[in-house]
Amino acid sequence: MSSSDSTPNPPDRRPLIAFAWLWVGVPLGYGLYELVRKATQLFTG
Repeated sequence: MSSSDSTPNPPDRRPLIAFAWLWVGVPLGYGLYELVRKATQLFTG
């Protein structure tokens, strides 16, 4: 019996991490999209 068999598995936090990345990434991506769009309008007239 190895030591890994006796330790309980930690809870799987991958869904929480994915949700956190989306929570930050979606508004950030939208903000960058709007920034590029407005900067393009500003410099092209």
